[in-house]
Amino acid sequence: MSNTGTKIFYVEDEPFLGKIVKESLESRYFEVKMVTDGRFALKEFMQFKPDICVLDVMLPNKDGYTIGNEIRQQNSAMPIIFLTAKTQTEDVLKGFQSGGNDYIRKPFSMEELIVRINNLLSLANKKTISQGMSVQLGEYEFFPQKYELIFQENIKKLSYREAELLKIFTENRNFTISRKEVLMKIWGDDSFFNSRNLDVYITKLREYLKNDPSIKLTTLKGVGYHFSVGID
Repeated sequence: MSNTGTKIFYVEDEPFLGKIVKESLESRYFEVKMVTDGRFALKEFMQFKPDICVLDVMLPNKDGYTIGNEIRQQNSAMPIIFLTAKTQTEDVLKGFQSGGNDYIRKPFSMEELIVRINNLLSLANKKTISQGMSVQLGEYEFFPQKYELIFQENIKKLSYREAELLKIFTENRNFTISRKEVLMKIWGDDSFFNSRNLDVYITKLREYLKNDPSIKLTTLKGVGYHFSVGID
């Protein structure tokens, strides 16, 4: 699997569980900042500037719900997942009222956590693009609505189809997308002619993004593509 390089802010006071989760996420190339005491969470969050937060609810000095509210005040779009051993419906509702986007009950599997993290990140990417905002892709900044890809001071004007293709990959970052789905979204059919055109556009995008080797646009033969941004 390609590297993601996604920054995860993880607040957990159980040292054994925290160590397992942190190491498991790092083994999949996530960058993880772990905090064990609720009173330090907001300060560490501001310094770390994560892509997503995973917050335990029961914490010393300040609980996860309070931290979630504080984070939401600083960044209204930040994806937040709450972890809790509680099972009452009112606790789940409180989590969502505190700014949570998702809620996982303990004990949980790492695969479930990773799927939920990737799902929230994908939704966040799509929301950002639909609002016409810029998207950070490693050292590049992509403006989907303006058809612009910026690297340092250099602005690359994209064609409509180039921008649409990069938009599709950005929305599906860290997920595999089939070749047919890409063809149908951009051309409306998967004819041989359009398939050859797609190959040309893929080559162009790789050329445009070559200045940041951590950006991977991988062709999965017989399947489709996997786009990721992370460590080299």
